[in-house]
Amino acid sequence: MKVIVAITGASGAIYARQTLEQLIASSEVERIALIVSEQAQQVIPFEEVTLPDSEKIIRYDNRDMFSAVASGSASWDAMVIVPASMGTVGRVASGVSLSLIERAADVVLKERRRLVVVVRETPYSLIHLRNMTTLTEAGAIILPASPSFYSLPTTIGEAVQTVVERIISHIGITAPHFEFDGK
Repeated sequence: MKVIVAITGASGAIYARQTLEQLIASSEVERIALIVSEQAQQVIPFEEVTLPDSEKIIRYDNRDMFSAVASGSASWDAMVIVPASMGTVGRVASGVSLSLIERAADVVLKERRRLVVVVRETPYSLIHLRNMTTLTEAGAIILPASPSFYSLPTTIGEAVQTVVERIISHIGITAPHFEFDGK
């Protein structure tokens, strides 16, 4: 499986790091295209997050509109935007492709492949809700970065992992995950 991971400037770089770690560890994933927005490049070190390195990861410049992820003929299987800023959500929902992240999302939608958008904002405005509705109607999966607490996480990393497990599942990758048994 070939997966595009896009990181925007919304707070929550830890979600991106743990998602990348899970994808790297998966035997189902052969390649990861990583695109980091200019704003994310500022937020990531501010939040003291370090992204993992792997031979599976190919990094693309967010300004490189001539890269393989900008074309439907490159056949990427899925894309996750984690975290997704509301600016990115709005541009993707309106079909505006000013960056490689937005173009890659547009391609994934037009090719009817999986697009998981991990929004990291609260509260939502009516504009946010309408943009997320538009993306859902276009086939995207809106997955808010809202940790669950059924698993009784004791660290921030464990709470974040509850969201990452959902991301991995919605991309279509089999991985161990917490299952609520309704105790």
